Amino acid sequence: MKKTKYAAVGTGGRIPMFIDPIVNRFHDDAEVVGLCDPSAVRRTYHQKRLSERYGIAPIPTYEDFDTMMAEQKPDVVIVCTPDYLHHEFVVRALDLGADAISEKPLTTDAEKCGQIFEAVQRTGRSVRTTFNMRWTPGVSLVKELIASGEIGTVKHINFEYLLNTSHGADYFRRWHSHKECSGGLLIHKSTHHFDILNWWLDAIPERVHAQGGLVFYGQENAIARGDEKLTRYPRYTDTPEAAEDPFRLSLHDDPNMVGLYHNAEAETGYIRDQNVFREGIDIEDSMSLLIKYRTGAMINYSLNAYCPREGFRACISGDKGRIEYDVRHASHIVTGGTEVKITDEDAGETLCVQKMFSEARQIEIPKAEGGHGGGDPLLQEQMFAAHPPADPLMRSAGHEQGAASLLIGAAGNKAMATGQPVLINDLLSLKPGAIHLSELI
Repeated sequence: MKKTKYAAVGTGGRIPMFIDPIVNRFHDDAEVVGLCDPSAVRRTYHQKRLSERYGIAPIPTYEDFDTMMAEQKPDVVIVCTPDYLHHEFVVRALDLGADAISEKPLTTDAEKCGQIFEAVQRTGRSVRTTFNMRWTPGVSLVKELIASGEIGTVKHINFEYLLNTSHGADYFRRWHSHKECSGGLLIHKSTHHFDILNWWLDAIPERVHAQGGLVFYGQENAIARGDEKLTRYPRYTDTPEAAEDPFRLSLHDDPNMVGLYHNAEAETGYIRDQNVFREGIDIEDSMSLLIKYRTGAMINYSLNAYCPREGFRACISGDKGRIEYDVRHASHIVTGGTEVKITDEDAGETLCVQKMFSEARQIEIPKAEGGHGGGDPLLQEQMFAAHPPADPLMRSAGHEQGAASLLIGAAGNKAMATGQPVLINDLLSLKPGAIHLSELI
C-alpha cells in the first residue's frame, strides 16, 4: 500500500504533536518526507531527535518551502509556523498540489482567512484545522448529552476560562505577545474555546460584542501595583537578578528549550524567555465577549491569563435543564518534545446534569491517556491512520469550521478596538442561509 507523504513547515515546540505519531504509530500508513524552517538549528534538532528516538533515517530538511515541495512532492503539508504565516503556507501548499493540515488557529484575521477560502475553491484541495479539545473525553461527553436532548435546546452558555501564572504567563514571554503575530489570545488561545462552543451548539456565530485590555502583564501594570523590580531585566535565562522572580523561566531547565531556542538565538534573534513585565506587549490578558448565534443561542465568554489556577467552567442552560462542567487543569508549558506538566493535586473534572424539576446527578467522565487530556491520540489517529475509526460525533474540522472559530476572535478584536458590535458576515461570509456548524466543511 502506498504511504501518504507528509511534509512539515515550522519546526518549533508544537510540531512533535504531528510528526512524532506519524513516525512512531502510523509508519505503516504514512511517512514524513521533509521538514522546513528558516532556522537550521531547529530543523536539524528535530531531524536528529527523530532519528535517535525512533531509529529512522534522517528526514530531509529544507530552508526553502518550494524546494521541499518540488523535491519531495508531499500529499499533505502540516503547517506549524507562527500563526500570522499559516495562510501563506496553506495557500502555497494547495497551489502546489498538496492538501494542508493547519495547527489552530487557521490564521489570524478575516482577510487572511479569505485567501485560504479562495485557494480551496481555486484548487479543489482540502484544509483541516486541528482542534484537539473536541476529542477530550469530557468535552465529547458534553456534546453527546446536548445532542441527545438531555437538557432540551441550549439557549445560553456561560464559559469562563482561566490561564494561570505559569501557562498563561508563557504567552507573554514569546511571539504570541505581539498581536500582529498571534492575533492576540482571542485568536491564538480562545479559538479552542470558540470551536467547542460552536460544536456543542452545532451553530454558526452571527454577532460579537467584546471588551478587553492588558491589565496585569506589561511594564506599566507591574509598576502601578508596586512590582517595578520585576521589570528591570529583558529576559530570565542567565539573569541573576531574576533568580527570585516567580515568573522566571530558564531555558536551561529543559533540554528541548535549549536545543530549539537557546541554541538558535544567534541565528534567529528570537528570545523565548522574555520578561512578561517588559514594554511592547500589545495583546490583552483579560477579555469578555457576548456572542449571538444564527440559532438564537447566546454565550457569555471570558478569558483571564493571570489566575492562580488553570481550567474552565461551562454552565449550559437548555429549555429542559442545565449542564455544569468544571475542569481544573494541571498547568503545562509546551517545549520542543513534550508538554512539561506542572503538578496540581487538585486537577480533575466534574460533570453535573440537572433536568428541570429533578435532582442533580453527577456523570462519570471516562479517563484517557495522552496529551491534552487524551484528545491528541484520537485526533492523530483520525489524521494519520489509513482507515481511522468512524466518528459519529463529527469531531474533525475543515477550513470552514476553522474559520467559524477564528472569526469570533477576529470579531472580538474589532469590537474591542471600535467599541461596537461586529457581525461575522461583515468580516467573511460563512455559507449564507446555513444555521448549523455541521453544514460547514
